[in-house]
Amino acid sequence: MAPVWLDHRVTRRVLANEVARVREGVHADPHSFLGRHGRLVRVWRPGAESVRVGQKTATRVDPEGLFEAAAPEGQEAYEIEVTYPDGAVHCYDDPYRHWPTLGDLDLHLIGEGRHQRLWEVLGARPLRHGDVDGTAFSLWAPSARAVRLVGDFNFWDGRAHPMRALGASGVWELFVPGVRAGAHYKFEIVGADGVARLKADPMARAAECPPGTASIVAESTHVWTDDDWMALRRADTSVNRRLSVYEVHLA
Repeated sequence: MAPVWLDHRVTRRVLANEVARVREGVHADPHSFLGRHGRLVRVWRPGAESVRVGQKTATRVDPEGLFEAAAPEGQEAYEIEVTYPDGAVHCYDDPYRHWPTLGDLDLHLIGEGRHQRLWEVLGARPLRHGDVDGTAFSLWAPSARAVRLVGDFNFWDGRAHPMRALGASGVWELFVPGVRAGAHYKFEIVGADGVARLKADPMARAAECPPGTASIVAESTHVWTDDDWMALRRADTSVNRRLSVYEVHLA
């Protein structure tokens, strides 16, 4: 059995490595380190003056913005209260306490290039996840070293919302409570060369008008009234019906 002092040294080394990866924005699985883990909650909030988790004041364990606090007892959900040097206070539900919003079948089909309804699983999807309303952000970026979410909800600071890689699927995902339709966002992708580049969402449902380039969280409110026609189309298997082709050239 290894000496106790060696175990402690290894633990400190592992912790320092985890902190460094979060600080540098290259942690591919931030949920394994941030959020609630047993009796401890870790919060990564660069630039914060102080942090409270529920009723507990968090301790700063890294000068760049890592805080730790005792987890609230008897409850799974908790609120994080962040105070900034200018006196501004931001309260939110912890994104790093939530399970992924994509299932194994979706990830398998995406990995094989056979998913036929990508608009339902990638991009920005407002939804209710568990008991919380928010938006699920998902991106397929198989060659990325890390992906960070930026938007007007985090002052366009990618350090605040590192995304997680879902296995070897190439999909990066993060559910952010409280973000609703109308929010502007982009993905900050760290490539294999270590350079971070801002990218609009290729699966975005809405985007800014030029010269703006941000993607926009959108939720369709259109009510379709073609149920009868769709039912007829599904029932008709004839290959001899006339084919109508429409073409348009946009200016």
